[in-house]
Amino acid sequence: MTCSTAVIGALVWVEDPDVAWIDGEVIEVKGEDITVHCTSGKTVVVKVSKAYPKDVEAPPSGVDDMTRLAYLHEPGVLQNLKSRYDINEIYTYTGNILIAVNPFRKLPHLYNSHMMAQYKGVAFGELSPHPFAVADAAYRLMIHEGISQSILVSGESGAGKTESTKLLMRYLAYMGGRAVSEGRTVEQQVLESNPVLEAFGNAKTVRNNNSSRFGKFVEIQFDQRGRISGAAIRTYLLERSRVCQVSDPERNYHCFYMLCAAPPEEVKNLKLADPRTFHYLNQSNCIKLDGVDDSKEYLDTRKAMDIVGISSEEQDAIFRVVAAILHLGNIEFIKGKEIDSSVPKDEKSKFHLKTASELFMCDEKALEDSLCKRVIVTRDETITKCLDPDSAALSRDALAKIVYSRLFDWIVEKINSSIGQDPDSKHLIGVLDIYGFESFKTNSFEQFCINLTNEKLQQHFNQHVFKMEQEEYEKEEIDWSYIEFVDNQDVLDLIEKKPGGIIALLDEACMFPRSTHETFAQKMYHTYKTHKRFSKPKLARSDFTICHYAGDVTYQTELFLDKNKDYVVVEHQDLLTASKCTFVAGLFPPLAEDANKQSKFASIGSRFKQQLVSLLETLNATEPHYIRCVKPNNLLKPSIFENQNVLQQLRCGGVMEAIRISCAGYPTRKQFDEFLDRFGILAPEVLGKSSDEINGCKKLLENVGLQGYQIGKTKVFLRAGQMADLDARRTEVLGRSASIIQRKIRSYLSRKTFTMLRKAATNIQAVCRGQLARHIFESLRREAAALRIQKDLRMHLARKAYEELYFSAVSVQSGMRGMVARGELCFRRQTKAAIKIQSRWRRFLAQLHYKRLKKASITTQCAWRARLARRELRKLKMAARETGALQAAKNKLEKEVEELTWRLQLEKRMRTDMEESKTQENAKLQSALEEMQIQFKETKATLLKDLEAAKKAAEVAPVVQEVAVVDRELVEKLANENEQLKSLVSSLEQKIDETEKKFEETSRISEERLKQALETETKIVSLKTAMHKLEEQILDVESENQILRQQSLISRPITTSSGHLSPTPVKSLENGHHPSEDSRLDGNETATSAMVQGTESDAKPRRFHIDRQHDDVDALINCVIKEIGFSQGKPITAFTIYKCLLHWKSFEAERTNVFDRLVQMIGSAIENEDDNVHLAYWLSNTSTLLFMLQQSLKPGGTGTTPHQKPPIPTSLFGRMALGFRSSPSAANLADAVIRPVEAKYPALLFKQQLAAYVEKIYGIIRDNLKRELQILLSLCIQAPRTSKGSVLRSGRSFGKDSPLNHWQGIIESLNVLLRTLKENFVSPVLIQKIFTQTFSCINVQLFNSLLLRRECCTFSNGEYVKAGLAELELWCAQAKEEYSGASWDELKHIRQAVGFLVIHQKYRISFDEIANDLCPILSVQQLYRICTLYWDDSYNTKSVSQDVISSMRVLMTEDSNNADSSVFLLDDDSSVPFSVEDLSSAMQEKDFAEVKAAEELVENPAFSFLQ
Repeated sequence: MTCSTAVIGALVWVEDPDVAWIDGEVIEVKGEDITVHCTSGKTVVVKVSKAYPKDVEAPPSGVDDMTRLAYLHEPGVLQNLKSRYDINEIYTYTGNILIAVNPFRKLPHLYNSHMMAQYKGVAFGELSPHPFAVADAAYRLMIHEGISQSILVSGESGAGKTESTKLLMRYLAYMGGRAVSEGRTVEQQVLESNPVLEAFGNAKTVRNNNSSRFGKFVEIQFDQRGRISGAAIRTYLLERSRVCQVSDPERNYHCFYMLCAAPPEEVKNLKLADPRTFHYLNQSNCIKLDGVDDSKEYLDTRKAMDIVGISSEEQDAIFRVVAAILHLGNIEFIKGKEIDSSVPKDEKSKFHLKTASELFMCDEKALEDSLCKRVIVTRDETITKCLDPDSAALSRDALAKIVYSRLFDWIVEKINSSIGQDPDSKHLIGVLDIYGFESFKTNSFEQFCINLTNEKLQQHFNQHVFKMEQEEYEKEEIDWSYIEFVDNQDVLDLIEKKPGGIIALLDEACMFPRSTHETFAQKMYHTYKTHKRFSKPKLARSDFTICHYAGDVTYQTELFLDKNKDYVVVEHQDLLTASKCTFVAGLFPPLAEDANKQSKFASIGSRFKQQLVSLLETLNATEPHYIRCVKPNNLLKPSIFENQNVLQQLRCGGVMEAIRISCAGYPTRKQFDEFLDRFGILAPEVLGKSSDEINGCKKLLENVGLQGYQIGKTKVFLRAGQMADLDARRTEVLGRSASIIQRKIRSYLSRKTFTMLRKAATNIQAVCRGQLARHIFESLRREAAALRIQKDLRMHLARKAYEELYFSAVSVQSGMRGMVARGELCFRRQTKAAIKIQSRWRRFLAQLHYKRLKKASITTQCAWRARLARRELRKLKMAARETGALQAAKNKLEKEVEELTWRLQLEKRMRTDMEESKTQENAKLQSALEEMQIQFKETKATLLKDLEAAKKAAEVAPVVQEVAVVDRELVEKLANENEQLKSLVSSLEQKIDETEKKFEETSRISEERLKQALETETKIVSLKTAMHKLEEQILDVESENQILRQQSLISRPITTSSGHLSPTPVKSLENGHHPSEDSRLDGNETATSAMVQGTESDAKPRRFHIDRQHDDVDALINCVIKEIGFSQGKPITAFTIYKCLLHWKSFEAERTNVFDRLVQMIGSAIENEDDNVHLAYWLSNTSTLLFMLQQSLKPGGTGTTPHQKPPIPTSLFGRMALGFRSSPSAANLADAVIRPVEAKYPALLFKQQLAAYVEKIYGIIRDNLKRELQILLSLCIQAPRTSKGSVLRSGRSFGKDSPLNHWQGIIESLNVLLRTLKENFVSPVLIQKIFTQTFSCINVQLFNSLLLRRECCTFSNGEYVKAGLAELELWCAQAKEEYSGASWDELKHIRQAVGFLVIHQKYRISFDEIANDLCPILSVQQLYRICTLYWDDSYNTKSVSQDVISSMRVLMTEDSNNADSSVFLLDDDSSVPFSVEDLSSAMQEKDFAEVKAAEELVENPAFSFLQ
């Protein structure tokens, strides 16, 4: 796309040996030669065909997709990448290819979880370029089309391939659900295997210290639901020849150097030494790497092997094999005694041979024979052939390569088994990380194989790019049949065609023992002398050059034959299979018996080609995606962009090839609106007549006479060079227009100058004339002023003389008159004083006489009154006695009314207790009577027996005289006892009579008290009716101190010192019921016995009560499940539920299912999450009920405190009193609707569940609004682009809807929800929270779109969003602060960002003004992003100056280590912004006194308490 024509003043790109391409201005045109003044200051002369046009309208920060460049050529692509790299935009699209430039610094804000959420489900190309977008596109294609995908990550060493691979796997794990195995995600397990694979598969090359010498294809396996089910790592094309041959200054694989730097004990056990002592390592002078500690790397590798599941025994075996390979390399051979035989050279070689056999755990002699001899099996016999020293060395190297290759394959297989593969997976996404194209000063067999790989991948890439081009053309329905496909099949045929390819010739040369690299080179020269891709360098004897897609590469054939040989020696197989080490034997499983037992030649090149074919088969079975990684400089430092280096990588990565494919068709593609906007000035008359954009573009192109273009469905497709032609014509038109504008401006300026001079002259004349007139007027005024001054002065002098004379006369008169007045005053004062003295003296004499008379009178009166008082005192003392009795009676009568309530309860309790005590006393007396009767009978029987015995004794012994005396004493004793017994019996009979009398008296008293109790109850009912009115008035005054009064009433003594009940008024307790005073008076024993009897007697009524309560709960739920509306602005449902729960004492129940029923009812009521009206109704009810519970429920204590509720009485008297207090008539007299209650666990749990429902309903309503607004906001974001395409320069609109309609839709959605919430009387605090979080979401979405979409960061879009924000501000003002709250403040980020977008002359603003005045809330990262993405699509003005950008970069660099400070996107807060306490404190206490309960329940007799 070179310049077909050039005009003076045009801007072009020309080649430069230092910076690849440099821009300049054409200052002279001479035929095909043009002179260009470059921006570097120098002037060059080039051919027109060597110059490329520069797009002067390209944004300074570049474009996201380079297919949108006006000129798609090398300098344009390079400049676009450099512009984006300078503003830390490291990702750029080329179609669907992602180019990633390594920033060599941490950019954590680009890779956090919030960024992944932004790219989830977004169409490819909708947001800024990113690996997440590529991964998301692959995942979506896999899910929707059921096709496996592959992502090819390529680039040279150090370009960031591994990091890009990690990002892709992170995103796939994020989308696939992060399947976990053994506590780690698949992504983590794959990444943990990297250190192990790098240790055994990476090495230092010329360009990179850690270059992968193998290809890695990571398969992420998915199940049918798109969830990650497994993963596998496939390795390809391991560079086996590096084990034995290393070029200077490269190194062998890292593991060899790590092992030599291992801890001393391991080094000693493996008999290792300095790496320079081993042949496989000392071929290069590079042993140590700067900044790399091999001993630490060794330990890290061991740890990584532990993580991936390699046991310590297997690790020891692995490093024994690695050490054995090093020892094998030090075995040297010399000629033996026999012809063409070989033996170890010296003792050193024998030592290494012995050590290798010990490490392999095989026989030393067998190892030596396998290296120095070959066994040939014929039909008749077995022949042993000796090998010469060179052949023995080749055999040794073959053994080392095959052992290392098998070891590497075993490690990969072990890692795959640790990760876990899914053999039943339906789809996979593969990520290929493979080495890029290589071209060094010395290129050997390794570079040949690597470049063959890249040629194959480039062919695959070209086919994909061409396919994408075809799809684009077919989508736009344009003709593309004549476009030729750029292919590199001829290079592939040159290398791999069989027969006749270079690899075939190399294999053939390796099979002949006497072939050398020179004979191989000569054969190639002869075979390919006419091939256009093959050439022989001058003065070279064995080198050859191949023209690859990325450039010419010259290869040196000196080591081609040695590096291609890979003998599969049967002796080696048998030797290691028989190893005593199970690990080594496992690397070489037994093979099938071969008939001839001969060693077979195997070509590394051929095997390489086979693996490459296998890889391409895998890639062809998937849909490919490409990421090209670029290393901006070889210093590996940030902010350095080397043009030559990047350009070479773009060529090697196939980007330039893709551009050539695009240039073969239609490289320039412009949207219709962009095309008309840019080239409409070429035919302005067409725009005025056109009815749509397509016809406008066609007529414009016809008018300018352009040929070969194509008109698609959405774009204009131009051939190469046509864009430059149109730009040249546009420049010419702009030049003519500039001349006309200059002529008009100069004419305008001249006319303006003349008008200004004429006006100035007129003004001067007017000023002069005015000054002269003012001078004359001033003279006249001074003359008039002088006359007036003279007149006033004369008048002043005359007046002054008169006033002086007048004041003198007045002063004389006043002095004389004052003297006369003072004399008169003095005389009057003397007269008055004399009179006063006389009056005082006369008063004193009169008072003295009066006092004496009064004293005598008082003395007489006191004596008489004392006599009367003593007489009266005696009377009063007599009457006092009668008065005290009357006063006591009076007080007693006054207290009787107050004591009747308590006496009734006491009488009822005493009646019950009397009945119980009577029964018990009767039982005791009966038992005592029976015992006394039994005792009396026993005593009587004993007495009779004693009398009979005495009589018998008297009759039996009458002879003895002494016996009679004894008998008399005994008789007297017995008689005395008999008398005592009789008296005891009589006393017992008397007691029995007295007990019976007492029982009868007690029964009579009990009956009297029962009658009295009934009469008292009747009086109490009448008294309470009068008292409740007074109590209601008192409660209004004492409502604030109600709880303290209740506590004092509970702790106040019940009885007075006189034994009567206290007359203290009764107050209601926490749940609106009065306390049972009988429970306070009863003892523990009486209460216990009464409880047992009450439980037995109340069993049936309790069951009836439970059934009735279930029916009541059902009736309540059936009623409130309906939307029964509001009363006095309060939800009836919440009020009704609270009143019912309070009446049923559910809050105080230890176990109840009422709360579970209510929770289920609320849950079923809000199942429909899309009906905001229904949700708002339940939000109002649940929040109000939660507020009432928060105000009412108090956690109940478990210990005995003054607040402890007294036990429910079970005696008859107690139940009667409780039933009276809980009657409907008493419940209606409650002091307040919301009353404190000591809640039990079920009630507290219900409150928590209710709070959870409030938060859930709140979140549903908020999220519904957010979802509705997100759709409209996405339309608002797209509106500027769509509207721009529908309006032409003529001002005619082809769109039917104004873009502001989307903002009006947002306002309408807000109004609908606000109206719904207000109609359902939702608390204003909840409405504020909903709209505050919604506005925060609007702020986040608009602001993030501004930072992620470059087309949004424009001047016109800023004006559009500013108009929308004005609509939102107006809505906040109309909604008032009561409902909108701080919603407007939540838009602070987008308000400041939009304010910056629409400000003019940004280049004059300093960083301090931006950070402190314009956008103080925005971070440096956010400001930097906006400043670099901004472009003025309306007036084409500049963004901020480079000094401001540099200041921002410095601050960003200082904060680069802080991950939080690097995040520039905002997060949407979806948490619940309030707690129950906040809601309770924010909601003012509502007055529920006038609220009416549900009418359906009020009519139900069971709910009469609701009236």
